[in-house]
Amino acid sequence: MNDLITVVDWSRWQFALTAIYHWLFVPLTLGLSVIVAVMESIYLKTSDSKWLSTTKFWMTLLAINFAIGVATGIILEFEFGTNWSNYSWFVGDIFGAPLAIEGILAFFMEATFGAVMFFGWNKVSPRFHLLSTWLTAIGASISALWILVANSWMQYPVGMEFDPAQMRNVMDDFWALFSGVAINKFFHAVLSGWALSGVFVIGVACFFLFRKSNRDFALRSIKVGGWIGLAGLLLCMFTGDGSAVEVTRTQPMKLAAMEGLYEGSEGQSLVTLGLINPDKKWDNNEDPYLFEISLPKGLSILARHDMNAYVPGISDIINGVDVIDGDTINTVSYEDRIRRGRIAQSALREYGMALREGNVEATHAAQQTLAENYQFFGYGYFNSPAEAIPPVALTFYSFRVMVMLGSYFLLFYVVVLFLAYKAPKWLTDKKWLQIVAMISVPLMYICSEAGWIVAEVGRQPWTVQDLLPVGAAISDIPSSSVMITFWMFAILFTVLLCAEVGIMIKWVLKATHSDIDNQSNK
Repeated sequence: MNDLITVVDWSRWQFALTAIYHWLFVPLTLGLSVIVAVMESIYLKTSDSKWLSTTKFWMTLLAINFAIGVATGIILEFEFGTNWSNYSWFVGDIFGAPLAIEGILAFFMEATFGAVMFFGWNKVSPRFHLLSTWLTAIGASISALWILVANSWMQYPVGMEFDPAQMRNVMDDFWALFSGVAINKFFHAVLSGWALSGVFVIGVACFFLFRKSNRDFALRSIKVGGWIGLAGLLLCMFTGDGSAVEVTRTQPMKLAAMEGLYEGSEGQSLVTLGLINPDKKWDNNEDPYLFEISLPKGLSILARHDMNAYVPGISDIINGVDVIDGDTINTVSYEDRIRRGRIAQSALREYGMALREGNVEATHAAQQTLAENYQFFGYGYFNSPAEAIPPVALTFYSFRVMVMLGSYFLLFYVVVLFLAYKAPKWLTDKKWLQIVAMISVPLMYICSEAGWIVAEVGRQPWTVQDLLPVGAAISDIPSSSVMITFWMFAILFTVLLCAEVGIMIKWVLKATHSDIDNQSNK
């Protein structure tokens, strides 16, 4: 049992490590590819060689990031088979479909047109090259679409039914995978990449200004990166609102963890700043916060777009209590979910026995019992409701880091764009402003990672919501194997990250000693 727990924990850490590193590269690819495509479009329209030089500079940084991102992404997908084979068997028929489409369609689209984009200068016509650049950017977003559809299905499993004869889930409605959860997650993730890339471009451009190099190039880059980044951030906030509504509907426990909310109410306030009380449990009377600053009715507005709406807390959800239009509604308590989950698991075992014995009547009876209770199948693995509560503190703080930094970047974009057009000398002459822009680059990466942590940690302990917890999804492998590969990947990914950052810095430093505007033909 101890080795099983160790395998689960180390497998979770390994997957988290890979996902966090991978997410360092993905947003920059999603956003910088669009920025490069816009720059090249301006060049084709104006025939100004300065825009060609600008495009080629940023395209080189995109190529460096793209190559490293592919390496981490491949490893991430392999881990489903190596570390999470029970999961892969249980839902492979559904989960594998979007990943297969991503590999066959989007990845080859990126690879084909990306090759033309990176190496096709002076080999194809300018219009075809521009088309290839846009198709590479679109291919990156399509790739993200299929991956996020798969991820969203794990958080809101639809379009399938459980086949007890195969002891796995099979797809019965492919288009159901494009749920509101998936659509909001796709746009939220892709647009966050635009926002991150805009800050990246501004930060690098301000480094040129800090070094008093390539002033016109830097200002051009700031304007394009700023507009695309601002558009991405505003749209990201809009889709974030849609995601909050979907989470309220499909994953109320995640929403409660995001807020550190244990006892819900009508007109529920939103904690803007606070400290979680580590002694608070779902079934004790401790105050959930050591201190808090709240926005009245804020959570009700965020969750249900109604300032007087009831939002359930962790204890309410566990006890099976909700309020709709002022009326108390009894939902299924977690104790009952655990009981019904065990009934479903027992029925599955009875189905298998009856099927082997050829007892048709017993087979049908077990199958009916299984169908009636299957929606709570995963709860049968728990011994107490507390096991189904996500890590509240990590989810709570990550959500606030994301929101606070997102608010900062909204102000950042507005100020930078205003100065770029109305007072460019502030950008070119104020060292402190250039330093703030450069520091904002790692802050944006922290904001992006915090959002991913909210999405993934907030749904724990589930690999598939309500159906398969992490403890039942792992492979039957020794914990030592997972430990060894964890440290191997930690070292490998760190080396890759250092290599990317080092190559980028070398490229940027080299560019500060040259006239970029006269490099278009080199």
